[in-house]
Amino acid sequence: MPPKTILIADDEEAHRLMLRAHLEREGFAIVEASNGQDAIEKVSERIVDLVLMDIRMPAIDGMEALVRIKKLNPAMPIIIMTAYGSIDSAVEALKSGAEDYLTKPLDMDELIIKVKRAIRYHQLEEENILYRERLGIRFDFSNIIGKSPKMRELFETLSMVAPTGATVLLLGESGTGKEIIANAIHQNSPRREKPYVKVNCAALPETLLESELFGHEKGAFTGAIDKKKGRFERADGGTIFLDEIGEMSLPTQTKILRVLQERDFEPVGGTKTIKVDVRIIAATNKHLEEEVSKGRFREDLYYRINVVPIIIPPLRDRREDIPLLAEHFLRIYSEKNRRTIKGFEQGVMQAFIQHSWPGNVREIENIMERMVIMSKGDTITLDDLPPALAGRQQEEESTPSPTSLKDVERETIVKTLQQTGGNRTKTAAILGISRKTLQNKIREYGIDI
Repeated sequence: MPPKTILIADDEEAHRLMLRAHLEREGFAIVEASNGQDAIEKVSERIVDLVLMDIRMPAIDGMEALVRIKKLNPAMPIIIMTAYGSIDSAVEALKSGAEDYLTKPLDMDELIIKVKRAIRYHQLEEENILYRERLGIRFDFSNIIGKSPKMRELFETLSMVAPTGATVLLLGESGTGKEIIANAIHQNSPRREKPYVKVNCAALPETLLESELFGHEKGAFTGAIDKKKGRFERADGGTIFLDEIGEMSLPTQTKILRVLQERDFEPVGGTKTIKVDVRIIAATNKHLEEEVSKGRFREDLYYRINVVPIIIPPLRDRREDIPLLAEHFLRIYSEKNRRTIKGFEQGVMQAFIQHSWPGNVREIENIMERMVIMSKGDTITLDDLPPALAGRQQEEESTPSPTSLKDVERETIVKTLQQTGGNRTKTAAILGISRKTLQNKIREYGIDI
C-alpha cells in the first residue's frame, strides 16, 4: 500500500524541514507549500491525504486557505498550527471545518498521534460509506454534535452497531445525551420504520412500571377499569428504550430478563403469553457492576443487556466540542425566540471552555437558552454569563498577567493540575498533550503539586 501523503503548508522553511523529518520517519510521503495559495494549488493538483497548515502565512493566510481547500474537497482533513494560547483562532478554524489544531511550539508526540488519528478516521469514514452503500443504509447522526476524538470513536461504534439487532447498554453521566443516542441507533437500524418506544424507569412508581411495560387485563388491580396494552407490545417489531434501568426493582428486572431470553411475557393479571420481537436499548448513569455486587441488580440481566456497552463521554472530556455545541444551541434558541444574535463577545467562549460542565450537554443547552432570552444586544457578552461561569472568568481576569510565554505555560499547567486534584493523566488529556510531555514540563518548571 502506498504511503499516505501529507501537505505541510508553512512559510518558515526550517519549520517545514523539521516537520518533514519527523513525518517521513513515520512513513508518510511529504509535499511542501510555502504559503496559502501554494497549498490550494497543491491540493487541486495531486492526491493529498491530510493538510498540516500554519494559520499565519503571507498572501493567503491559513484560515482563508482552509475555507478554499474545503470548497475544493469538503472531506479533506486539515490540522491547523497556531500560536500558543490563540484559542479564538483555533475555535474559528474548527468552525470552518478544520479537523483539529496544534499549538506552537509543537509537541512531536502529539503531532504524530493527531495526524495518524485523523488519517485513520477518514479512512474508516470512506470504508463506512462503501459499506453503507452496499447495504443500502444511510447513517444520519446529525442530531449528535461533536468532532472530538472521543465523539469520532462514538460515531464509528454507532455506525457498526445500529444495523444489527444487538442489545445495547448506554453508559454515561446525566445530561450526556443517552436518549438522543438511543434514537439515533433506532433511526439508523432496519427497524426504523417500526415503533420506537421510550420508558423512563425512574419516572414511574414501581406499582405502575410493570403495568406500563407489560400491560394489564381489566380488573387486574384497583383502578384497572379497561384492558391496557403495554409498551413492549406497542414496540413489537421496533425498539424499546429503557432509560435509567438501574432504578428498576428486582421483580421487574426478572420479567425483563424473561423478555430478553424467551421474547414473551404475560400482562399483569393475565394468563395469555404474548410473543414480541423487540430490540432493547437500555441506559443508566449508575455503575451496574457495583449494583450487582450489592444485590440491587440481577447479575444475569446485567450480562444480557451488556452485549454492546457504549460509553458516552462527559463534556469535560471533549472540550473541543464545546464551541460547536454553543453555536448549535445559539442558532436553535435564536430562531425559537425570534432573536437575531450574531455570536459571542471575545472571552465568552474561553469561559465556556474553562467551565467543568457537571450537567454536560443538558447544562450547556439550558444556559444557552437562558442567555439568548436574557441578552440585551445582538451578541452574547460576558455580562450575559450566569454566575457560575462569570465568577470563574472574573477570577481569571483579576489574576496578574504572566510576563512570558513560559509563565503562561507554567500557570496553565498548575491551574489544570489543581482542577484535576493532581491527576496527571487527566491534566494531560485536558491540555491536549502526552503524559510524557506533561511530566517533562513539570520537571522543567519545578512544579510541585
